[in-house]
Parts: sequence; C-alpha cells; structure tokens
Amino acid sequence: MHEFIDSNVLLYLLSADPAKANRAEEVMQAGGVINVQVLNEIANVMRCKLSMSWREINDVLALIRAICPAEPLTAEVHDRGRLVAERYGLNVYDAMIVAAALVTGCKTLYSEDMQDGLLIDGQLHIRNPFSATG
Repeated sequence: MHEFIDSNVLLYLLSADPAKANRAEEVMQAGGVINVQVLNEIANVMRCKLSMSWREINDVLALIRAICPAEPLTAEVHDRGRLVAERYGLNVYDAMIVAAALVTGCKTLYSEDMQDGLLIDGQLHIRNPFSATG
C-alpha cells in the first residue's frame, strides 16, 4: 500500500455532506492502509459524538477493515511518532498517525487535520482529499 488514511477522512463516510461522504468513499475504495489507532478514534467518535449503537459501530468498522488493512500499534511507531512530533511540531496523536504511515512505507497520508502538501522525512506527503489539490 502506498496510501494511509486518517480517521478524520474515514469519518466523513458518515457525513450528511454528500460531497465529502462521496470523496471519503472514493479514497477508501481506492485502497489504503490504516492502523488500530484509526479504528479506535473512529469508534470513539461514533460512540461519544454520534451516539451510535455498538452494532452500528461494529458494522462500520467491519466495512472499513474489509477494504483497508489495519496495521498494529507498535513500540516502533510510538518511538518514531515522538520524533516526528518534536521535529514537525505535530500533536502526539497526529504524529503517531504519521509514524504509522512512515513505518508502513506509505508515500501519501490522507488527512484533513494536517498541513496539506507537507513532506515528512522526504518520504510521506500529507494530502487533504477535500482540498482542490487533494
């Protein structure tokens, strides 16, 4: 896989905004990798902010996992994430997503929350799939 998808992109699958929901679906259907942190963040938002039932949450997560392989959280990702946070000034959770993408060998990270176009470690481009350039 050459693309990593952040939770903030996948959560738009549930959006009332059809343009963003369709774009999120396009990104997911094109294939990409996620990790367990992404699954945890999605589950938390669906439960706490969207008040979805566990059955609904499980159905959405199963759909995402059927299309996007989920990589485990590792100490290597944690260590790299701390370095990324320090070097690029990202918050810890965003840096852990970046680190997971780097460790997985991805070339693109789709995220709405980080600087569109940022190049991390000469390897990973941050892309906002909802911007004109994404």
